[in-house]
Amino acid sequence: MAKMTMVQALNLALHQEMEKDDAILVLGEDVAVDGGVFRVTEGLLEKYGELRVIDTPLAESAIIGTAVGMAIHGLKPVCEIQFSGFSYLAFHQLESHAARMRWRSRGAYHVPLVLRTPYGGGVRALEHHSESRESYYAHTPGLKMVIPSSPRNARALLVSAMRDPDPVVFFEPKSIYRAFREEVPDEEEALPIGSAQVVREGNDLTLISYGAMMQPTLTAADRLAEEDGIQADVIDLLSISPLDEETCVNSVRKTGRVVIVNEAPRSFGPAAEVMARLIEKSFWYLEAPIRRVTGYDVIIPLFAYEQAYLPDAQRILRVARETLDVVS
Repeated sequence: MAKMTMVQALNLALHQEMEKDDAILVLGEDVAVDGGVFRVTEGLLEKYGELRVIDTPLAESAIIGTAVGMAIHGLKPVCEIQFSGFSYLAFHQLESHAARMRWRSRGAYHVPLVLRTPYGGGVRALEHHSESRESYYAHTPGLKMVIPSSPRNARALLVSAMRDPDPVVFFEPKSIYRAFREEVPDEEEALPIGSAQVVREGNDLTLISYGAMMQPTLTAADRLAEEDGIQADVIDLLSISPLDEETCVNSVRKTGRVVIVNEAPRSFGPAAEVMARLIEKSFWYLEAPIRRVTGYDVIIPLFAYEQAYLPDAQRILRVARETLDVVS
């Protein structure tokens, strides 16, 4: 069992699944000769050849549109869009065709397509490189929206995405691409799409997050334990759609208090949807109002002000303490 970065773990998933399944191919800008802008597809061209690892023109709509046709005809394309802010150019193909094809054909056709793309801030990138717009895709019927938080679950979720019969949008938090290493099993491993994980157990408070925000959330949970004697349940959603509300509901019914963390803007974001479901299913168990720690309702700032936009452990800690001080 080797310790890997997220980039290495994703690369391993692609290598192993492509070796098993000849129907899987990779296409996108610079994925072949250069191995992808972040080197996630490194080594695939040399091993699987130019018919299965395809450098495309700079045309996101054409990448996804071509992949839809490939998928309908029995292939399993894995598309890389270099940054999530560029995926809007392919939204018509995703929403109007990939997401609707099973419904449109009354089940005659499936679209086993994966759209991989780096998302989120924290790396001092330029405009259209740092968005966190997972709500666009989670709100679209027919699409699955998956966001890993560590090397091991990134590998396991990408395996599941490639095996899924329907289109999956797979956001990769680029700020933690190489931020830390984790043991990743040599043998194949898959995680079911739509299942959250309780990554830390406690009875006093529920903290819910996903993607890159899991790191500051876990840091806040550790500080609550060390400084306040508070033990928090920490839930990693892993999938935004389908959303595992059962795991969240069970935790909140145990703790009575909850803070939800996401990098996306506050209004109409994933945290708001989680809040709504918890209120529907667990209102009478709550001992304090549900709180959110999120990005702001602005375009993510550039460079010097980027960190001020992103939720950090201190913001999460402050809101958690405020939630714990509320008397029922």
